[in-house]
Amino acid sequence: MALILDTGPLYSSLDRDEADHGRCRGLIAEAVELLVIPAPVLPELDHLVRSRMGPGPMLAVLRDIESGAYAVEDLVAEDYPRVRELIDRYADLDVGFVDVSVLAIVERFGEPKLATLDHRHFAAMRPRHVDALELLPA
Repeated sequence: MALILDTGPLYSSLDRDEADHGRCRGLIAEAVELLVIPAPVLPELDHLVRSRMGPGPMLAVLRDIESGAYAVEDLVAEDYPRVRELIDRYADLDVGFVDVSVLAIVERFGEPKLATLDHRHFAAMRPRHVDALELLPA
């Protein structure tokens, strides 16, 4: 089992001024399973962190990745047709590459849950392996 992390909870866990900081930091700190960051999340996280807090927090995330606190999961060749399909299917939601990449990785892992603050997109998208994802923090 793994806890796959979208951008929102990662960012909120770093920014003490975020309304969801405590819940996101707690979710990550108390997780007993492997913490997985989809690789497409990292550039999005970097952009948010650098524009709002400078480079320090992103450096801390990279140190955590180096130490094994997080695993980074790249897209594999088999994910790209699903990414394309999801972008097309949910064009009316204006979902982007990062969100559908996260969903493709969640599906590949067979995870019934996702750490995200983006309930608008992830509550509307239907994964292949479950009726709906459990979105954390609850």
